[in-house]
Amino acid sequence: MHEKQTNGLPVFGVFFCAILCLFVAINPGCKKRESLVEQGNREGIFHISIGSEPSDLDPHTVTGLGEAKLVQALFDPLVSFEPGTLAPVPALAASWEISSDGMTYTFHLRPDAKWSDGSALTAQDCVESWKRILTPTLAADYAYFLYLIRGAEAFHRGQTTDFSTVAAVARDPHTLVVTLTHPAPYFLQALLNSCWRPVNVRAIAAVGDPYHRGTPWTRPGKLVSSGAFVLKEWTTQQRVVVEKSPTYYDRDRVRLNAIHFYPTDSIDAEERAFRSGQLHATYALPLSKVLPAQRDHNPALRIDLNMETYFFRLNVRKAPLGDARVRRALALAVDRDTIANKILPGGRRPAPTFVPPLLKGYTPPAGQRYDPAAARQLLAEAGHTNGAGLPPIEILYNNSEILRLVAEAIQQMWHRDLGIDVRLVNQEYKSVFASRRNGDYQVLLGSWTADYLDATTFLDLWRSDSGNNHTGWSDPAYDALSNRANTLADPAARAAVLAEAETLVLESAPIIPIYFNTHVYYLSPSVKGWEPTPTDHSDFRYVWLEAAK
Repeated sequence: MHEKQTNGLPVFGVFFCAILCLFVAINPGCKKRESLVEQGNREGIFHISIGSEPSDLDPHTVTGLGEAKLVQALFDPLVSFEPGTLAPVPALAASWEISSDGMTYTFHLRPDAKWSDGSALTAQDCVESWKRILTPTLAADYAYFLYLIRGAEAFHRGQTTDFSTVAAVARDPHTLVVTLTHPAPYFLQALLNSCWRPVNVRAIAAVGDPYHRGTPWTRPGKLVSSGAFVLKEWTTQQRVVVEKSPTYYDRDRVRLNAIHFYPTDSIDAEERAFRSGQLHATYALPLSKVLPAQRDHNPALRIDLNMETYFFRLNVRKAPLGDARVRRALALAVDRDTIANKILPGGRRPAPTFVPPLLKGYTPPAGQRYDPAAARQLLAEAGHTNGAGLPPIEILYNNSEILRLVAEAIQQMWHRDLGIDVRLVNQEYKSVFASRRNGDYQVLLGSWTADYLDATTFLDLWRSDSGNNHTGWSDPAYDALSNRANTLADPAARAAVLAEAETLVLESAPIIPIYFNTHVYYLSPSVKGWEPTPTDHSDFRYVWLEAAK
């Protein structure tokens, strides 16, 4: 689903000073100061870092993993999950039925589901919410996710303004009926994602236009939510505070009283904050700390498997990347083994394909390889022997120790093997995100994390109608293969067609996979009920804290 907001350098110093000042203010004159973690253990307040400063808290417009964690605390999905297996379990929907052809889902909303303002959460709220994200003026990057609903694509493309043509209907206040475009066994898992989570359109309209970005409805005092926590504070570049909701249907089982989320743009400062007792959980870990932590069997070290791929987007609208031979040459000149095994510790693996090899029932194709001789031959065929005549190529990435090391390594590879002048540019995450959406880049280093356990969560990105493509590349043959896969009921036949589609995009090379990631971070032993998932969803509802004994 989501672009990972990987940590970088300057802003976390502000955060670190802020929490230390807060800590001192709370404990004036104490001989032995109580750390935020100790205080949090006692008061049920979870302190966690979340990557870069969130751009917003709107489930329909956010795209980052850190932002998604905030959404997961504030907004409930229709269907939740068992952390270990991602098997669906009730959330806003107490139960559901699926038609025999796998096309129609009937959800029965729990009668005690409420918004944080105390009003009832109804099936019509879900319909209005999906109408909002599909309204073209919102320009939601993930609107194409809802194309699973029959009629959604036509409405989103402006082919009709009649939302009654979209097959999401409130039969009564507690019954929601959804008919799909095609059978999608992963549909219930997909509902976990931010873009599917209902928002209160009435509350947004009370603040401004619900169908355009920029309406300030996600600020404290204005945000009406449905989850286990409600928004109490959002201090830019310092922290976001959520507190246990008094209207949540399952509030008696929620054991945390509050969560303090901290934006972190320096993993070194973040790690120091953890060691000094200011954080229960870091977002990442400096590379220099990983091997010592493994060697010392540090009980706080976590290395979780992730369905996440780090890769390059190549903007085919920018010269010289409109030439597929140049793009393929760049792909062939990436030594993934060196990057994954020598530069980045923590169990990361080379990524010759875009889809990680962890999905049951899907076998990725052979993918891209490291072959500098073949890369040089392709460049020569394109008229650029030893890089002659090629303009400088610019790699854009957000502030991050890890991304900087990866970008520097590939800069050296492309210069050494191809004779290309490669220049590196780093920006804050928000700026990189804007550049990506605007097509203002040549080569962009980023990541993608699975939204559900199916190959389409990766491969649908490169459809011509994907709001997250941003490469300028499209191919009718690729779209046709994707469409054909959607018609196939036989899992093996469907997987074969999807693998054919992945082969096509890898050979055309608007993307260059680099490595499959792991989530490497510190987690305090006092955190209980923490269950990682391969899609990096966080269920804070049943996390609790215990003081170290």
